[in-house]
Amino acid sequence: MHRRCPLAGAALLLALASASASAAQSAPPAGAAPVETQIVPQRAIAAARDAVYPALVNLTVVARSFADGRTVRYPASGSGVVVTPEGHVLTNYHVAGDATRITATLTSGEVLDAEVVAHDPLTDLSVLRLRAAEGRRFPAARLGDSDALEVGDPVLAMGNPLALSSSVSLGIVANPRRVFTGPGGVEIEEMELAVGERTGLLTRWIQHDALILPGNSGGPLVDLAGGVVGINELGGAGIGFAIPSNVAAEVLAQVIERGAVRRGWLGFTVLPVAKLGRETGALVAAVLPGSPADAAGLEPGDVLVALAGEPVDARFAEQVPLVYGRIAELPVGAPVELVVERGPLAGGGARETLTATVEEMQAAPGAEAEVAGLGVTVQEVTRPLALDLGLPSDRGLRITGVRPGSPGEQARPALTAGDVLLSFAGRETELPEDLAAAVETAGGGPALAVVRRGREELVTVVERRDEPDPRFGGALPQAWIGVRTQVVGEELARALGLGEAGGFRVTEVFPETAASRAGLAVGDVIRSLDGEDLGATRAQEREDLRRAIERRSPGEEVALGVVRRGAAGGPVEVRLELEAQPAEPSVADRHRQDELEVAVRELTFTDRLERGWPPAQEGVLVVEVAQGGWAHMAGLRLGDLILRVGGEEVDDVDDFASAVGRALAGRPSVVPVFVRRDGLTHFVFIEPDWPQDGVEGAAPEAGGERSRP
Repeated sequence: MHRRCPLAGAALLLALASASASAAQSAPPAGAAPVETQIVPQRAIAAARDAVYPALVNLTVVARSFADGRTVRYPASGSGVVVTPEGHVLTNYHVAGDATRITATLTSGEVLDAEVVAHDPLTDLSVLRLRAAEGRRFPAARLGDSDALEVGDPVLAMGNPLALSSSVSLGIVANPRRVFTGPGGVEIEEMELAVGERTGLLTRWIQHDALILPGNSGGPLVDLAGGVVGINELGGAGIGFAIPSNVAAEVLAQVIERGAVRRGWLGFTVLPVAKLGRETGALVAAVLPGSPADAAGLEPGDVLVALAGEPVDARFAEQVPLVYGRIAELPVGAPVELVVERGPLAGGGARETLTATVEEMQAAPGAEAEVAGLGVTVQEVTRPLALDLGLPSDRGLRITGVRPGSPGEQARPALTAGDVLLSFAGRETELPEDLAAAVETAGGGPALAVVRRGREELVTVVERRDEPDPRFGGALPQAWIGVRTQVVGEELARALGLGEAGGFRVTEVFPETAASRAGLAVGDVIRSLDGEDLGATRAQEREDLRRAIERRSPGEEVALGVVRRGAAGGPVEVRLELEAQPAEPSVADRHRQDELEVAVRELTFTDRLERGWPPAQEGVLVVEVAQGGWAHMAGLRLGDLILRVGGEEVDDVDDFASAVGRALAGRPSVVPVFVRRDGLTHFVFIEPDWPQDGVEGAAPEAGGERSRP
């Protein structure tokens, strides 16, 4: 899964398009060994594979994003590798970071659930743990030394490309210390995972040419000694990039020791000094206001020559991540000395020693969650996010989406994406849980929300109204006979040998209706109603029979004068009791189920007729399935006829509402739904996750930093 690499999709298409053309040109002679195995002995490849392959896992993920004020779920896949006998798994953050459910398939075929231990977006790594019986031991791969890699070293990439499980490809290292820079080659460019959430400042990627495709993310890069030297992150078109194992080992050690990753932060950025004609030092490019570096007196233009008593060497861009890595390793809360040369660009150069107190790196951009009671999605505003978005402070919750028709949209003035919600009903809102609690406490009455919009601080009135069950209908019933007809004009009358035009020829008699029971048949021509002549002869008069019937009342008995082929003695009288006109689908009762995000309606006479179902067919038709909701994720479709929910029969919308309510009461992991679809029956298994504290979306793991040095 490669969300962040815009070239991945194009690169994949290019590789597929060129494969057949190049195969004929470069195919080896018949019987010859593949080029790779001519270079690398097969025994070495097999030994490296066998050392790691049992620890490879294929990850199936239910991931979550937020759009239009609601949670949207989608399926995804990725890879991982078991790195401890206790079942710790390393993978990419962009595989697991937004996951609400993770399933791991081992190469043995065993399927286990995996839980998140900690995330580290700054390195695009996550640590999971396989759920298994206490004391179980797993085959674990050994982390190798990525610093020992050299250009040309053979490597194996293992993973789950395109969801093709447990695959292995072979390549060589192209560059073991790759960084990405902007124009001029001096500034490190970061890859953005989400707004304010970047990776790359601590990482010098391993560039290689082992085949990497979507789904390989999180899988191991293995050297021929059988060590995992990298965690694959992105690639395509013959180029791949992996996070060095030494970076992953540091993350893993912290997570195992304290359950989270903790890093030091001083609050400044640096550039390499080669363009200054220097061999040593790092050029200070920016100092964040209010940071420890700012408090210590560090200024842009200073050259940092020593950090914590050790010299700083960042002549080239490839050395800049090492500087940030040293800052990250500083103990939080401790003083640290910075030796700088003042203003060398202005002809200075005097050395000065500054002392800064190391702070802990803050999360960026903070937790995002849905607050369903208000119909919004919100994101915690951290200091790094406030800096990225140009906000005056890190107070409040940033609104990322507003659901159409929700209390948030109907507020006066309406809440909009980009607003920062400072308080609701008098309660400050720093976390999504704060807002959910405030909304719940406010109940259905009007409440004041204070929001920052640009430079303004607005007060808006929000009122939660209980949405009525969206049911339709209520019109007085009209009379009806269960037939379809066509007007008998002069041409049709001559063709049928009727002698004279006029009336309505029956083209269909609906089964199990009064018309059917009275003996009306296809081909009958209705000439009169209770003795009143029905002389329709033109297409414009095709509704005259319906209008005449509707002027009467359901239950009223009428006499139809019918001309029937083969009947002697003129028209036949057919007497029948008028029925109430069946409800149209557009006015049938409906019910919307919020947790599963699905809407159903009553089954109508027309539905049964058009689908060939018997008149006694019961159930409710699915008319809405929200994209990314739990019903959608399970595969429930528009037009499905729901027959049972959780083992309970469903005849109508009231049955459906009751059955779902009882099925969800215990917050089950699976809700089975039995449906009729395309003439066959089918089971759909809905597997919801349950929000906590009124919010949909988990807060970041403790210490799961999402910021930068």
